[in-house]
Amino acid sequence: MKRSIAFLAALLISFGLFSQTQIKPNIYIVKFKDKKNNGYSIEKPEQFLSDRAIERRKTRKIAVTEQDMPVTQTYLNELKSLGFEIYAVSKWMNLAVVYSENPDLYAKASALEFVEPYNTIPKADAKKTEPEKFKKLKKLSATKGEKSAFDYGKGKNQAEMLKVDVLHSLGFTGKGMQIAVLDAGFYHVNELPSFETLHKNNQILGIRDFVARDGEVYEDDTHGMMVLSCIGGNMPGELVGTAPDAEFYLLRTEDEASEYIVEEYYWIAGAEYADSLGVDLIHSSLGYNDFDDKIHSHKYEDMNGDTAPISIAADIAASKGIFVVTSAGNEGNDPWHYVSAPADADNVLAVGSVTAIGTISDFSSRGPTADGRIKPDGMAQGSFAKVQSSSGKITSSFGTSFSGPILAGAVACLWQANPEFTNIEIIDAVRRTASLALEPNADYGFGIPNLALADAYLKSLKK
Repeated sequence: MKRSIAFLAALLISFGLFSQTQIKPNIYIVKFKDKKNNGYSIEKPEQFLSDRAIERRKTRKIAVTEQDMPVTQTYLNELKSLGFEIYAVSKWMNLAVVYSENPDLYAKASALEFVEPYNTIPKADAKKTEPEKFKKLKKLSATKGEKSAFDYGKGKNQAEMLKVDVLHSLGFTGKGMQIAVLDAGFYHVNELPSFETLHKNNQILGIRDFVARDGEVYEDDTHGMMVLSCIGGNMPGELVGTAPDAEFYLLRTEDEASEYIVEEYYWIAGAEYADSLGVDLIHSSLGYNDFDDKIHSHKYEDMNGDTAPISIAADIAASKGIFVVTSAGNEGNDPWHYVSAPADADNVLAVGSVTAIGTISDFSSRGPTADGRIKPDGMAQGSFAKVQSSSGKITSSFGTSFSGPILAGAVACLWQANPEFTNIEIIDAVRRTASLALEPNADYGFGIPNLALADAYLKSLKK
């Protein structure tokens, strides 16, 4: 009997370890104890960060830490020598996502002296940013600007709703701002008419596929293509995005064929890559709560900004000075109902959806977070949003997948106009000047942002 009980206990422990580390059939997490002997030094960040990433840290007074250093390569080599294929690596969390059809290999990996049991992942050193109840602002005069800089065509309403057209008329169109778009694929972005200007002006700085681990993203899903058109599309008279002069990195992190928690780790790898390049903003129209493997599905209680791996990583990205924008989710009229990860993260701008007249879309995910914070942070048009279609025409679509990038592009223009402020200060300005800033709620958050008013508010702080 004792032997049977002992065997059962061992089996349960083994299953617990297995369930935590196998994040998709044959795909596992291996977490490392340290970053010893990796050949890098925080005193020489140029070894692993771009000049732009280093400059962002200097300007924002953000320290380079061991968290920024790459994972020790010899550790990865040992995993390869065991027979694992490396699918993704996270330096922020000091782990590798590995593949093998041999389940015995994980036990061998766990026995390596530099591997530690995978229980939790490091959290961002981030403060909760729920603002105190805003006091009514002194009367601000937003600059009206001259005649609109663009013929927005079918996208006129979604731009004017946020008053980003005012910033455009003042010359703030996203120029010089770098945005990483993390999505499921960017089908024919290299061919479709909305993106001709991006290619002509070399505004697409790079592409990368973290799912297939190659450099091809233009043959994958259409979702990221439509998302990108909301920000960087530039077809006057048809559709002009909210930051048509910004520069972009297009990163595929979502496997549209299935839904496993491994995709959160692909996202983390993509965010780390974007950080190392020195981008200003990350936009992601992705959200996670329910997985094919139900053991990893999130519960509402997990939507506290500190539990889902992707939410922790989003806050780490914000702690590096990146402005992170994410869609709130489309579960408003589903049983889940609430925002999904990473929209629950403390220091990201989570975006819900409204109709063309500013009423909430039924599908828009609601707040608050499980720990009681207001989410979403802001709203933009996601019902009948105008996007590029794969046929070459401009069409209407629905989802916070589109309200998110519409607001992300607008924020890029606002930050371009006020570069001396931090990402957290820009988020505060967007919330503070939105339509429901004095009385935010769980449906609309802080309401529909007014980017012209946010710009006036930031300028008032300089006086």
